[in-house]
Amino acid sequence: MALAGAIRDREVTSREILEAHIGRISQVNPTINALVKDRFDAALQEARDADEKTGSVHRDDLPPFHGIPFTAKDALRCAGMPNTSGLWARRDLIADDDATAVKRLKNAGAILLGVSNISELCMWMESSNKVWGRTNNPYDPTRTAGGSSGGEGALVGSGGSIIGLGSDVGGSIRMPAFFNGVFGHKPTGGLVPSTGHYPPARNRQQRYVTTGPIARRAADLMPFLRVVAGPDGIEEHSIEPALGDPATIDLSRTTVYVVPGNGIFAVDPRMQAAQESAARVLEDAGARVERRQVPALKRSAEIWSAMLHDGGGSETFQDLMAAGGELKPLREIGKAALGRSRYTLPGLLLCLFERVPTLLGSERAGRIVQLGHQLRRELEAMLGDDGVMLFPSYPTPAPKHYAPMLVPFKWVYTAIFNVMEMPVTQVPMGLDERGVPLGVQVAARRQADTLTIAVALELERAVGGWTPPPRWPFARSSKRASRGASTPRR
Repeated sequence: MALAGAIRDREVTSREILEAHIGRISQVNPTINALVKDRFDAALQEARDADEKTGSVHRDDLPPFHGIPFTAKDALRCAGMPNTSGLWARRDLIADDDATAVKRLKNAGAILLGVSNISELCMWMESSNKVWGRTNNPYDPTRTAGGSSGGEGALVGSGGSIIGLGSDVGGSIRMPAFFNGVFGHKPTGGLVPSTGHYPPARNRQQRYVTTGPIARRAADLMPFLRVVAGPDGIEEHSIEPALGDPATIDLSRTTVYVVPGNGIFAVDPRMQAAQESAARVLEDAGARVERRQVPALKRSAEIWSAMLHDGGGSETFQDLMAAGGELKPLREIGKAALGRSRYTLPGLLLCLFERVPTLLGSERAGRIVQLGHQLRRELEAMLGDDGVMLFPSYPTPAPKHYAPMLVPFKWVYTAIFNVMEMPVTQVPMGLDERGVPLGVQVAARRQADTLTIAVALELERAVGGWTPPPRWPFARSSKRASRGASTPRR
């Protein structure tokens, strides 16, 4: 990470970097409502301690993220911080320890600035709940910032955070990264433990729920994975990492499969153009490009739902929403229409939707699970060891608030990869004519995280990567800011 190197070389102090990001958050957060609880005073003291250590320890003995600020979504335990997961019944809950990924980042020298907003129990693509309210997109506040890691996406996209710690069971890292114009990486299933996440992942779902980064620079993705990947002795379905160096990837040996859509929802021409632009960049870098159709992707919603249900335990989403009490979804939907419910409408509707696999009957649900395993084999056979798949991040750029409720299953463009357990890197591809971010997903076979990140690095080099929101330009640039430290207006 460039900024960590600058701290080690004493070109900039940790305190200066934290002050710049705190200033940026103070500037944008009244509009975007992304950071819901800060620990700025404690973080600045930790930055002072880090700077003292910089002056007394050889640079090579400092940890990889020494003095670097990060933020984390409210669903991941951070000692002393709220851990509500957006559920009203948990509104007063304060975490007494750190999630595995949070602890590993802290041990690597990173400094927590605070926790960010999410959707209720992490299960909707709009980060809005009855505890913290709604997060807005920094490129256009009338649009969604995504979910469930929407607070992280908005913070990173606005320049308020360097690394956002997110989680993803259906696109909750990649959609916010896309909607907010930054990079996001959903690791191979089981690569990064989700211990300390609420709701917890049970049984095989531990391979489908992944913890990963949202970042402004592609170069920061692999250092993050090196720090947080690997079994923690708690999650039983964790796997050993097989991470390489993205710089060693020879793109001339790579085949790029351009899959234009899933056959369910039409893809906006702007998104099609971004996908084709990415293909041309990789072709210019020596990769071979093929265009493919994958008909089984038309069953993405059924496959995701059936495999997620099959991989879980006996506790239902409705049980989690009820939090030990009684919840009658239909009654609460009526109360929500009158503005009297402590639950969000998407959460209540999911309580009904989760019953679908059961209503299908065990035999039919089992056939859909087998169809999912067949799709996984098909994709891995197509990709092999050196192939990547370019796939739309979502059918459209970031939609307006509430619009996803009208056609609620477009998130299957991201969700299908969770139950495939494949690594996927979300890559920004500039802004459209309205100033709204464009992007593309880069997927590969399991344990090929290095390959998708290498592709992201090449696309960033050619296209430019993160573009700061035009509504909040930086007042001045500096060597420090060019390396990633946000410099707020004075």
